[in-house]
Amino acid sequence: MKNILIVSHAMELGGAERALLGMLECIDYSQYKVDLFLLRHQGELLKYLPEEITLLPESPFYCCLAVPIMDVIKKGKLNIALHRFIGKRKAKKRIRELNASPNNGIGLEYSHKYTESCMPMISNKEYDVAISFLTPHYFVKDKVRAKKKIAWIHTDYSKVGIDAESELHMWNAFDYLIAVSEGVSMQFCRLFPELKRKTIVIENILPQKMIKAQSLEKTDDPFDDNCINVLSIGRFCYAKNFDNVPEICKLIKKEVPNIRWYLIGYGKDEQLIRSKITEFEMQDSVTILGKKENPYPYIKACDLYVQPSRYEGKAITVREAQMIGKPVVISDYATAHSQLVDGVDGIIVPGDNKNLAKGIVSLLNNKDLITQLVRNEKERNYTNAECIAALNRLMES
Repeated sequence: MKNILIVSHAMELGGAERALLGMLECIDYSQYKVDLFLLRHQGELLKYLPEEITLLPESPFYCCLAVPIMDVIKKGKLNIALHRFIGKRKAKKRIRELNASPNNGIGLEYSHKYTESCMPMISNKEYDVAISFLTPHYFVKDKVRAKKKIAWIHTDYSKVGIDAESELHMWNAFDYLIAVSEGVSMQFCRLFPELKRKTIVIENILPQKMIKAQSLEKTDDPFDDNCINVLSIGRFCYAKNFDNVPEICKLIKKEVPNIRWYLIGYGKDEQLIRSKITEFEMQDSVTILGKKENPYPYIKACDLYVQPSRYEGKAITVREAQMIGKPVVISDYATAHSQLVDGVDGIIVPGDNKNLAKGIVSLLNNKDLITQLVRNEKERNYTNAECIAALNRLMES
């Protein structure tokens, strides 16, 4: 039996966290003993961790990362607070030097990079395989002893500003890098061509049992049977593009006046989205439902699922909607064509507001196409459970 360590941030509501649950659901625990280390024991999905794994104790050091620096000082972890402050200053300087976009991952990377020296070893064990599931990957790089180390790539790196020179040293420490789609792999290897030889595509594995069971649970259904109910799910952040939903919805209403668009999620852009709802006078048509521990009954009840993102790695929610059998529209982000087959199990439309609205209206007016999309979805297996075999081969090689 091989010893595996998986390291991630927390188990909050998000696509990567659900993908982690999917992977854990498919592991053969007669062959692998799995330890899971979370930087923070937080999140609504904690209770869904399989009983076969061993959740390692929360560390008072690692949980000092995603909280205000003043809180770290109050906890008495002055060394970590100092190094976080140094990392923050250096990140700001590097962002200016690179003229990086506001949507960048440099701050998070530098936070881990400069606090790594303050952190204890994650475990005293030596593992056969150590997996770092979410970037930054410094702690698995330096604070774990393992014969083989694997790091996951979830993001479209053409859309996120990074310090490539700094990150290259981090990625180089791993034996294999796993991209969640061909599109993600292509964009990553374009930025890091020297890492192409160790980059492998293994798609996200979805927790099918949990999704199907939870979709049948009773919930407060806000949808109106006399309306066309559109749903989008994701963190309220720049990548998801929910701040443009009110304008898109207003354009759609010119052709489809009975549309209602619902947003499930949470995040820093909520106030921006609310201000856009007011600006475009969509208070009666765009509704923020907020954080939902179980979004699947809402997917099951909606008429159309839309992912209007500016960029994605591989949108878990799109696959979940397809699994539940809902017609799907996504914007033409860089990795969209590795997400679905346009016209077969979903529709891809240009990402600007006018064309997104036009594409949604066109689909809503084509009942035959909607029926065909749903029929094709039901014939496909979206769990990607077979990908666990590829991961097993990687761990055994």
